[in-house]
Amino acid sequence: MKVSIVIPTFNEAEAISDQVLRCMALEPAAEVIVVDGASDDGTLALARDAGATVLASPVRGRAHQMNAGAALATGDILIFLHADVTLPQVAYAAMREVLLNPQVIGGAFRRRFDHPSRLLRLDCRLADLRGRALGIFLGDQVMFVRREVFRHLGGFPEMRLFEDLALSRRMAAYGATRLVGEPVIASGRRFRKEGNLRRLCRDLHLIVLYFAGVDPEILARRYYPGYFEGREAPPLGKSPGGKL
Repeated sequence: MKVSIVIPTFNEAEAISDQVLRCMALEPAAEVIVVDGASDDGTLALARDAGATVLASPVRGRAHQMNAGAALATGDILIFLHADVTLPQVAYAAMREVLLNPQVIGGAFRRRFDHPSRLLRLDCRLADLRGRALGIFLGDQVMFVRREVFRHLGGFPEMRLFEDLALSRRMAAYGATRLVGEPVIASGRRFRKEGNLRRLCRDLHLIVLYFAGVDPEILARRYYPGYFEGREAPPLGKSPGGKL
């Protein structure tokens, strides 16, 4: 079972070298691919120097970057890992054990934060329940999928936000997925910067709007202010593009 780890990045100079080195230290060895979305802080060069296969994406956006990395990957299993989420060896080994069952097409991990907040612990427990009951995962839970299934499903939908929710829903409809019991560790840097309650409320609000059918393009411009160049987002409204 060969594994490829795809890491989409944008201005992750502080984290990317350590992330690549941690991934390359996993056993059995995994292919590590970093796909960068036009960083201006040297992320791509640092990833290359750390030993990753690197690719400069002509299109900025996590879905496009992860699809580009998956197209380059040679592994039987694809892992999509954020630059600020740690995949421990014990979790990696547990994933490989889960995938010994040929009926399992993919899944994600339990997520814990490197932050002592009780509110964030509660959020993680709720994510565990959602993953087990519905097979719906967010990107910082580190999604994984068999490469042939990923290709059959068309990869991540080319949308600027909630591509993770969209693909996990398609995976759950297609076959058996699993939530790996050993956790990955996500950075709490966004919460430390914005405040735990404020950040969680904003994220939940956007998720509710997405499931209500609001165009993900509109939501992305609110989630990533200034990230995408171009016109301002129009007022919130429903669009068939938000329903999958």
